[in-house]
Amino acid sequence: MVIIGITFVGELLKYMLPLPIPASIYGMVIMFIGLMTGAIKLDAVKDVGKFLIEIMPIMFIPAGVGLMSSWSVLKPLLLPVSIITVAAIITVMGAAGRSSQWVIRRDRKHAENREKARAQKMPVEAENTK
Repeated sequence: MVIIGITFVGELLKYMLPLPIPASIYGMVIMFIGLMTGAIKLDAVKDVGKFLIEIMPIMFIPAGVGLMSSWSVLKPLLLPVSIITVAAIITVMGAAGRSSQWVIRRDRKHAENREKARAQKMPVEAENTK
């Protein structure tokens, strides 16, 4: 019931707000905020979430059938769409890789700074206990 309620609220926001944002995005943001703040307990949505992930491949069947039935319209667009798709994949992979590297380096730097701070406090604490 929680997921259906959040989906409904997402649909309401889509119609109430004049932004070009899909209702599913509103719903995901609401779910994320609810889970992060503790307003929604993970146990309340865990089983349904697992079920939806398990049946996700079935949800792509209608889209695949739609593509097959529209092949005559899509055939002339195959090359441009393929080029755009490959460029988008490379761009997203590059951006994700750069972002991941930045986060990893930042975390390492913070860990090193914490270690340095601990190392500097240790001799002072040792002298104070003598």
